[in-house]
Amino acid sequence: MAGRLSNVASRIMGGNGVVSRSVASSLLLRSGMGLPVGKHIVPNKPLPVNDELVWDNGTPFPEPCIDRIADTVGKYEALAWLCGGLSFFASLGLLAVWNDKASKIPFTPKVYPYDNLRVELGGEP
Repeated sequence: MAGRLSNVASRIMGGNGVVSRSVASSLLLRSGMGLPVGKHIVPNKPLPVNDELVWDNGTPFPEPCIDRIADTVGKYEALAWLCGGLSFFASLGLLAVWNDKASKIPFTPKVYPYDNLRVELGGEP
């Protein structure tokens, strides 16, 4: 079907048969895109031990799948970082609770006339 459509399109555009054959063959093979990472090489000998840890996409410089740039963090160092971070956020929360002015004065203080109704509320005249 794709070959017939490309043949009709080629004739409409004024092309010759070579264009229609190349378009038809490229449409049949994944729309001309090919494989995502180059040719697939079938191994004919046993693979190395850690072959799955190397990303080899056909370039001259294969890359390791696991980044080995930074040193590995030990479990006690990771525990120390975790405890330090959690204690920081816990102290920040406690500081926010301790410094919460809205809970100390839950309403806005109202100002009344006549010296804030001092005499009417039982104060000395």
